[in-house]
Amino acid sequence: MLDNYLFIGLIVFYLLGALSALIFNKKDTLCSYISLLSASAGALSGLIFSLSVIFGDTFQFILNEGQLPEFGFFINKLSAFFIFVISISVFAVSIFSTGYVKEYFGKKNIGYLCFLYNIFILSMILVISANNAIMFLIVWELMSVISFFLVVYEHEKIETRKAGFIYIVMTHIGTGFIILSFLIFAGASGSFSFETFRAAGSTMTPFLKDIVFLFAFIGFGTKAGIVPFHIWLPYAHPAAPGNISALMSGVMIKTAIFMLIRISFDFLGASQSWWGYIVLTIGTISAILGILYAVVEPDIKRMLAFSSIENIGIILIGLGASMIFLAGEKPILSAIAMIAALYHLLNHSVFKGLLFMGAGSILYSTHTKNIEKLGGLIRRMPLSSILILIGVLSISAMPPFSGFVSEWLTFQSLLLTFNLDSNFTIIMLSVSAAFLALTGALAAYCFLKFFGMVFLALPRSENAQHAKEVNIPMLAGMGFFALLSIMLGILPAFVLPVLDRIASSFIGTGGQSFSFGALGTISIPSSFGVAISTPGLLAILLILMFIPAIILFINKRNMPIYETWGCGQPFSTARNEYSATAFSKPVQMWFKGLYRPAREMEVTYSSRYLKESFKFKSGIVQLFEENLYIPVADFVMAMSRKAKVIQTGSIHAYLGYIFGILVILFMFVIAGGS
Repeated sequence: MLDNYLFIGLIVFYLLGALSALIFNKKDTLCSYISLLSASAGALSGLIFSLSVIFGDTFQFILNEGQLPEFGFFINKLSAFFIFVISISVFAVSIFSTGYVKEYFGKKNIGYLCFLYNIFILSMILVISANNAIMFLIVWELMSVISFFLVVYEHEKIETRKAGFIYIVMTHIGTGFIILSFLIFAGASGSFSFETFRAAGSTMTPFLKDIVFLFAFIGFGTKAGIVPFHIWLPYAHPAAPGNISALMSGVMIKTAIFMLIRISFDFLGASQSWWGYIVLTIGTISAILGILYAVVEPDIKRMLAFSSIENIGIILIGLGASMIFLAGEKPILSAIAMIAALYHLLNHSVFKGLLFMGAGSILYSTHTKNIEKLGGLIRRMPLSSILILIGVLSISAMPPFSGFVSEWLTFQSLLLTFNLDSNFTIIMLSVSAAFLALTGALAAYCFLKFFGMVFLALPRSENAQHAKEVNIPMLAGMGFFALLSIMLGILPAFVLPVLDRIASSFIGTGGQSFSFGALGTISIPSSFGVAISTPGLLAILLILMFIPAIILFINKRNMPIYETWGCGQPFSTARNEYSATAFSKPVQMWFKGLYRPAREMEVTYSSRYLKESFKFKSGIVQLFEENLYIPVADFVMAMSRKAKVIQTGSIHAYLGYIFGILVILFMFVIAGGS
């Protein structure tokens, strides 16, 4: 009974938040506080409700009991985990938003933004909770359309309208494949209920199972942003407001991961190992390509968007390994890989939400997202810089922060190969582990560039020179996520048993994946892996930090002090500093076959021998956009131009077309009757 009240309560809070946004539409401050605090209350209800289901029983709520088709909500431990992830992100982002939306006061319609914000969150909760294919598609479409309107909130910008168009086209292509997979399920089960889908999964022919998996993987993979269906993500995330980007990257794309897990494991039983190989391969490609494009990206939000592709790839690596192990009848290994994927999904929601809010704070204070025009913000935004640094360390998988634990677990799941009989599987997992290691190194390189160029050295523009610290609600939202990034890294011993409980609910193991020792030591059973202690790593890190501090304190009287990055020169300027482009230049050279860099130089001479000015511009090629999507778009446009010849604008011509079609149909009917 309590679960009923909590679930209804969280829905009511989001509806109240949307309604209050419309009622107080003309009063920006009152509208934002009531609407966003109502969303925070809904998030708290969601947290309590999800924990109740994870540690209790499955929740089911039927709206039209006894009628066909039945519409209702079904929430098991996996669904509850995703509601928990959504709720924890919404709570932090809602607090942040109360300060962030002040940027739009008097400029944009705040009531419209807050209304869409609450409905967007509610649609994600309903997507996770739906227990009927028709209902799912309705709320899935609602989530897609509302997120489109949020992406184009600043629609007066041409690039924003372009981003919205690409997003809505790609998301509906994905929806088309999802509908096809559901239709096959419905044909096999005779119903659109997910309960019957589960039963049909065990009776369908292998061919139909393969088709359903492929359609679902393409459909939901498009929403998740996997390569090569990722094209919308680097456009949509930068175009949306900062708080919306945090939710889209942190949790919206995870709804697709939820459905991939549900269809692959719950409905189809993950019975084919080659499904796992596909997920593992696409995940590996997404991870490495995502971070390679992030490294050379000068726009902060586009860089974070490409990084989201990378982290979705890491999650898929864990899912793929879990599917391979389960198909090979290694349920404990499958559970370990699944736990690694779920842990990284949770961690990514936290540290990527923190970094997108950090990007929003930088934009709020400096009015630019261009890394080349920033610098020196650590003196002007000291609290923000500390919080963003925690996010940087987490996403770079530095111990003992959260990203380290989940990536370590993912590595362990890939290296548990000596128990396997298939040499092909061993090779695939080993190659994926090697690329994951390269991805981790490039991620650290990427975010070292980001933090160094944005916060250290000297300001490289007037915007950076006059930046100020953001307001308290924005700092509080980022601070909540920063604290979680630390806690999830230091105390995984409290998180892993919960994830083990969730994974065992659909894999079939229980309490066998990990063991825990003194000082927070985590170990995979001795026949499978090694042990690690994140509290111990924290202690070592603190000791290593104190040693240079003591040395500096002892020798500071004899040590000259110069500007940071001044190369020992007392009068350094911003012109002496590394640029972000120069910092990433080695990577561009190493992977020039992928980037295909283009350079433009413009030189103006004051005389035959003296240069008055020198301008240099460089850029890279988006491989899939240039070689896949643009040719397809050009082909469609060419066919459309040819089809224009039948659009004469004459009503007589159109009536003639109709008459001709009717004559042809009549002839077919006569031929069929004879």
